[in-house]
Amino acid sequence: MRLIVIGGVAAGLSAAARARRVDAGLEIVVLEKGANVSYGACGLPYYLSGRVRRAAQLIVYTPEYFAKERNIAVRTGAQVVSISHPRREVVLDGGERVHYDRLVIATGARPIPADRALAALPQAFTLHTLEDVEHLKLFLREKRPKRAIVIGAGYIGLEAADALRRNGLAVTIVEQSPHVFGREDVALTADVRERLERFHVELRLGERADDVDGYDLAILANGIQPNVALAADASVELGRTGAIRVDEHMETNLAGVYAAGDCAEAEHLVTGRPAYIPLGTTANKMGRVAGANAAGRRERFSGIAGTAIVSVFGLGVAVTGLSEAQAQREGFSPVVARITARSRARYFGGKPITVQLVADARTRRLLGGTVLGEDGAAGAINVIATALYNRMRAEDLQDLDLAYAPPFSTVWDPVLIAAQQLSKMV
Repeated sequence: MRLIVIGGVAAGLSAAARARRVDAGLEIVVLEKGANVSYGACGLPYYLSGRVRRAAQLIVYTPEYFAKERNIAVRTGAQVVSISHPRREVVLDGGERVHYDRLVIATGARPIPADRALAALPQAFTLHTLEDVEHLKLFLREKRPKRAIVIGAGYIGLEAADALRRNGLAVTIVEQSPHVFGREDVALTADVRERLERFHVELRLGERADDVDGYDLAILANGIQPNVALAADASVELGRTGAIRVDEHMETNLAGVYAAGDCAEAEHLVTGRPAYIPLGTTANKMGRVAGANAAGRRERFSGIAGTAIVSVFGLGVAVTGLSEAQAQREGFSPVVARITARSRARYFGGKPITVQLVADARTRRLLGGTVLGEDGAAGAINVIATALYNRMRAEDLQDLDLAYAPPFSTVWDPVLIAAQQLSKMV
């Protein structure tokens, strides 16, 4: 039995590693078109800013490690150009044909194409791969740009703005939508704008960046889209989101063909409908399930809530589930509670932390949450995400037995305070 995995980053290598643990005798080959595998893509903005000193620090494992320690063959520079499922083979760009018995597609995502003339400018860059950041760092050293424009106010755009300011550039962010972070949330957008302005970053919302004259550097961060052309050409069905449609076992419509990571959609835990929210955490979990099932197991992927956090000049901005506007559009009757408290005792340096919770007025079920704070944002959003996973109601959340000690928290955790306020409203 031979398992072929197309893609050698988060989802692909998680699938390969999990398949090996399930079946020690399975032949596993990973085909990666790029030069690097198993690297921390989420660390790229921190490498750009200088907080990660060397690119090698982002490399988790090498192909040699996988060959020696896991008995997994990882081939870099191996671009798959077509899949022939009736023949159970993939074709590489050099014409080589590789047979498979089971297949995992983990082709990831790619940047949404920018205007062709804009993308062709010598000062225009994307931040999608390690090579992208290396080229940008070289440009910063050699050209010493002074003014930068960042197109897009999502995760990558916000982190890029932070990194460029740390490199001494004047930065403007231009976002076509009226919101940041890809989330319809007026309060969240206002808080992020305030933080950006505090660090002298201009935020322009509801605008297109058709002209970048006057800027020495342009970062194209207007989003990503699933890399599905290879799968679609092989008659793999796409879902309503445009990503590959999979069942709870990560299997596609083709028997023995699985998909995972940023190329695939997943069921949203709150809405129960397919969603496309590409995140590294999700990719790893999807990859594990796909790899296990490709090796003969029957495991299931439970779904996603879209839990994410980004640092905006030291402010943790975290979200999970639905915003009020999203909940309303999905047919819920949302109510919102928003509080600001301290992350821990004042005499232990506790800082303000804002927690916003959204619940359905009819069922009292928690639908989503937002947390902003310099201290404790990750822990708070993880509590809310756990509540979403367990379909908890507002009163269930307020009764949680959370830890307290002055160096770490307050007697009433900010999440519990927000839950109490929410319980009064539903």
